[in-house]
Amino acid sequence: MFMITDLPPCPVETTLLLISDKWVVLILRDLRTGTKRFGELQKSLKGISQKVLTEKLRSMEEHELVNRTVYPEVPPRVEYSLTGLGETLYPVLDALEDWGWNYKRLVAESQERKS
Repeated sequence: MFMITDLPPCPVETTLLLISDKWVVLILRDLRTGTKRFGELQKSLKGISQKVLTEKLRSMEEHELVNRTVYPEVPPRVEYSLTGLGETLYPVLDALEDWGWNYKRLVAESQERKS
């Protein structure tokens, strides 16, 4: 079980511990648009293995960023969604998206000037 005492004292380090993994950020991105099933996430995340996706989702659930809902059906249906705490990462994701767009624009402008 995850304990708050397991977190580093520095808040930046805590944030990086929780979301510095490429797959975690992309899972957050995908769940931002709503609840998804495992297969939907795997299809969206090109190159992720079933094992890695399972590990990342379990870790995110343990850190209270993701809800896992199992429906008693045959075959069982499992859905993932962001918790309220996970939703508080929206501004971080927005900042990453904005920075990525700006980076692409600035690099393109720089390359045009060099041509």
